[in-house]
Amino acid sequence: MRRTVRRVAVLTALTTSAVALSAGVASAQDADVPEPSSFTSMFSATTTPDNVVNADGEPVPGPDGGTGTWTFRINSDEEIICYDIVVEGITAEYESPARTATHIHEAAAGASGPPRVVFPNPADAGDGTLRSEGCLQGPFTTGVMADGTDTGEGFSLAEIEADPAAYYADVHTADFVPGALRGQLMQAPMGGVDTGAGGTAEGSTAPQAAVAAIGLLGAAGIGLAVARRRSQA
Repeated sequence: MRRTVRRVAVLTALTTSAVALSAGVASAQDADVPEPSSFTSMFSATTTPDNVVNADGEPVPGPDGGTGTWTFRINSDEEIICYDIVVEGITAEYESPARTATHIHEAAAGASGPPRVVFPNPADAGDGTLRSEGCLQGPFTTGVMADGTDTGEGFSLAEIEADPAAYYADVHTADFVPGALRGQLMQAPMGGVDTGAGGTAEGSTAPQAAVAAIGLLGAAGIGLAVARRRSQA
């Protein structure tokens, strides 16, 4: 029986305000839901300005000194994705044709692709660091239309599990519309068990288990801010 990895998913009023700053065709979000009792996979991304490319695949770096750590926990059986996003070195003047300016896109490294899932934009937590966290449940919509169809329509989180390297996380600002920060998704262990592509998160006993798993990636700079935040819970 899968044991629970629990965290209270709270979106602050600051996060809500930041979402309103994003250009888009609608302000409604995909269903904001409580954290599920189990996850089928976990992924991380380190976003940097030098990974950003335009629609033609040409490098268009974001702001110097910008960085971000992103952690995604997925329950593909219920189409739920829980997100912990921490970014620094960018301004919160977001801009995107999607409903928000914070996304998972489908494309390999060095290429540009459509957004598949959009998240509330990170907001200042009071210390100058921008954060966004919570859980969303599909079906997903992005507000971006391609051939008359929303780019989130029909998308399943199982597609990320099948090929995480084919997806990237990014955030867009008014000064860096193609992207301020970007990083490809990579599989992360949860509770000592590799996840993704059929792996499961069974054996996770507490938030500390997830924190310890993220800590294994610390040398790569992934998840440290998230680990600090959870350790205070």
